[in-house]
Amino acid sequence: QVQLEESGGGMVQPGGSLSLSCRAVGRTLSMYHVAWWRQSLGKEREFVAAISWKGDEIYYGESVKGRFSISRDNFENTVTLQSNNLKPEDTAVYYCAAQFWSKRESPTVRESYPNWGPGTQVTVSP
Repeated sequence: QVQLEESGGGMVQPGGSLSLSCRAVGRTLSMYHVAWWRQSLGKEREFVAAISWKGDEIYYGESVKGRFSISRDNFENTVTLQSNNLKPEDTAVYYCAAQFWSKRESPTVRESYPNWGPGTQVTVSP
């Protein structure tokens, strides 16, 4: 198990940008595949982006392709989600999730991730 914490959420106007960070507490994140998910009121949790433990495989959800970018810095022990051209429909709680590198379960399936952070709120509003 790994304890995760997200940061960087906030309120931004449409067209703006936010950079969200995911950090492991007390241990290295470098041995984990990491993903971002989001959930808005009344909706299912939605896959946003995922990056493999080496950083050589990256996946995006259809609704964020071309606007969001996921990256990792294993030296700094963080995974970053750069979100650009934000839209009101991007408003949600954003969660960081991790699975150990050897599990190799589907990166776009929620049940693949046993470790979750508490989430950070992103609000896109005029």
